Amino acid sequence: MTLFWTAGAALAAVALLLLLRPLLFSRAGQALSRRDANVSIHRDQLRELEADLAAGKIAQADYERARAELEARLLEDVAVPDEAPARRGTRGMAIGLAAAVPVVAVLVYVAIGSPAALSPQADPHASVGAEQIEAMVERLAAKMRENPEDADGWKLLGRSYSVLGRFTEAADAYAKAAVRAPRDAQLLADFADALAMARGQSLEGEPEKLVHRALEIDPSNMKALALAGTIEFNRRQFAAAAGYWKRMLPHVEPGTEDARIIQSNIDEALQMAGSPVPAEKALQGTVSLSAKVKDKAAPDDTVFIYARAAEGPQMPLAVQRVKVRDLPAKFSLNDAMAMAPGMSISAHPRVVVTARISKSGQAAPQPGDLHGASKPVANDATGVSVIIDSLVR
Repeated sequence: MTLFWTAGAALAAVALLLLLRPLLFSRAGQALSRRDANVSIHRDQLRELEADLAAGKIAQADYERARAELEARLLEDVAVPDEAPARRGTRGMAIGLAAAVPVVAVLVYVAIGSPAALSPQADPHASVGAEQIEAMVERLAAKMRENPEDADGWKLLGRSYSVLGRFTEAADAYAKAAVRAPRDAQLLADFADALAMARGQSLEGEPEKLVHRALEIDPSNMKALALAGTIEFNRRQFAAAAGYWKRMLPHVEPGTEDARIIQSNIDEALQMAGSPVPAEKALQGTVSLSAKVKDKAAPDDTVFIYARAAEGPQMPLAVQRVKVRDLPAKFSLNDAMAMAPGMSISAHPRVVVTARISKSGQAAPQPGDLHGASKPVANDATGVSVIIDSLVR
């Protein structure tokens, strides 16, 4: 089923673009500068699918399902604009950018039928026009009229309408899905977004109720938390907005751009609330590479710098990444980099800082990696020195 995993990964990238528009509440433009490239990619995938069928690697049923999925993904790819304009007043909406990507990727497995929008005999230079895109959506809509109990199908239709900017129809499709899957928190968050767009870009009223219902079902749903924070921010309830956004931090990878954006918006909300932004404690120091093992490391090798509890669970509490060429490098580890709820540096008075050069680029230790560790230090110590001087065997 390699094809399905490949399709899911490709859809995840597209979903990032889809999420930026609703979270910023800006209308999608019509320019599709990457359309031809997307069409070409999908044709290549279809040729691979045809070859797998001919070689007997996949069954006819799997072929039909994958072909339908390619059609649905092509609809999304050619409909997504290159860039959605953001407004400063709605900057908080962007902090949930990647929240729903795994859910969107899973939906690529929904079988919507077997009409062939792509064909191996098609002109390789042909472009997909607006009429073809609309036809794809209408075929899906027809499928749903034939099979109205398919909640996943309604979700896919809602997302397709949203891509086309047809938010009233998107909200209607999401409403039908919600009747059949009332405990789907991500669906309720998407429904709230589409309904808000259909009602003049306002989250007040029913969209807000949907957001809070989603959070009752899944208190950690990223999109619902982002929207709930935006609702409070728009009401000038800045402390409450910061509270929702703080709940997002444990669910993003520490040190990433997403984590920095979320923290920046929290700080902004607290400042507007008149609350001082707390000076966050940080564990600070320097990592260097011993001359005796220097020849075993390449400049582009990844260096993982992480803190663990001196006594207790050995799960990393915070992680920072640099390259060997950056050594010696300063590090600063804090609670914003927590790897899991409750597993923060401040929760453990004494910690050990370890630095490991990964030859494979993987987080898990491998034979041939280089490492070094500090002695146990206070969780807010400064001037900690870590020397990488040993070989992992």
